[in-house]
Amino acid sequence: MELFYNKAGIGDVLILPLKQGDRDRIDYRTYNDVTEIFDKENNQILGYNIFNISQYIEIDTGSTTLDEGMLERINHVFLQNNVPDALKVDLSPKFVIGYVNQVEKHENADKLNVCQVDLGDEVVQIVCGAPNVAADQYVVVAKVGAIMPSGLEIKEANLRGVDSFGMICSQKELALPNAPVEKGIYVIAGDVKAGDPFRF
Repeated sequence: MELFYNKAGIGDVLILPLKQGDRDRIDYRTYNDVTEIFDKENNQILGYNIFNISQYIEIDTGSTTLDEGMLERINHVFLQNNVPDALKVDLSPKFVIGYVNQVEKHENADKLNVCQVDLGDEVVQIVCGAPNVAADQYVVVAKVGAIMPSGLEIKEANLRGVDSFGMICSQKELALPNAPVEKGIYVIAGDVKAGDPFRF
């Protein structure tokens, strides 16, 4: 799970996106410096904004992976601001290196490919529309449950009759600096292996 902080762009606010929500159903609860964002129909928590974060935690600009230490610090901030429930999240990495084992053309869509991608502890099927995807590549995979920098939540999908479990990402989708304009997935070179966490 990634946390986002950009003091120059949006102020001294730490953004913790948990799930994507329907904007017509979003509501807010405020506990001093902590704003809890939730779905008002089912009360599911979608995320938190922590204001004046630099008064509580030293944090760098950009995205930060939530780890045990940061989770403990955030829960201390929640306690200080009388947030009724602690933050509980799955800390397994949601952005990982994948190895593309196999690529086949989608039988119902000319521009889509069906890829078998090794994530280290499992092989998943991902439907990908990038023109440069090929077998024997190391790529960045956003697993089901990942929240993209755009706020998009990655979910299981069915694309033209084929199940897809995750997304093979481009540099632009990952909001990386100097991302190329042309379409295409981010192919990783160097000493990596399937299942390695991807660091932004």
